[in-house]
Amino acid sequence: MAVQKSVEKWKMKRWFNVYAPALFGDVMIGEIPGTDEKAMPGRVIKVNMSWVTHNPQHSFITIAMKVSDANGDAVRTQLASIEQTYSYIHSLVKRGQSAIYTVDGLRDKNGRDFTLKLLIMTTTKIATPKKTAIRKAMSAFLKEYALTMDTDEFVKSILDSRLQAEAVKRIMNIAEINKLELKMIEL
Repeated sequence: MAVQKSVEKWKMKRWFNVYAPALFGDVMIGEIPGTDEKAMPGRVIKVNMSWVTHNPQHSFITIAMKVSDANGDAVRTQLASIEQTYSYIHSLVKRGQSAIYTVDGLRDKNGRDFTLKLLIMTTTKIATPKKTAIRKAMSAFLKEYALTMDTDEFVKSILDSRLQAEAVKRIMNIAEINKLELKMIEL
């Protein structure tokens, strides 16, 4: 009898088309089952970013999208987080280099708060005071940079590496930087 109830419950569900946020061009990214429209908001869907952007360089990035509203069979989402895969971050750390992790709470020009986590790799090992100086310089730069744009523009600047290029220019005088990568952004 219990098996029959679960099958009946599943048969009552229907499929909803999930659309990416406007930041990624409102492309359809998949389908999710649900009983009705009211049950959809609040769900979190994680997908590989290369599925959305069709760019193979984004294959190590996972995006989490939160369902904001459902209208008919269409489900609209908003960006919840972007995260590099652990295996990719782990592959960047090499012997003879220093890895500097930063965590910054930022605010955009509209007053929306978000958290940005970065990984900075140097070409050689550096002393702790230099690491501290890099973190301070990066934090100051990011606070200025975030206040000049809204969250969508900020995310775009990270994805097309504009932020990384400007940040490296600011901290290159402290130590030689090999790579600056996004670890995670939580909105």
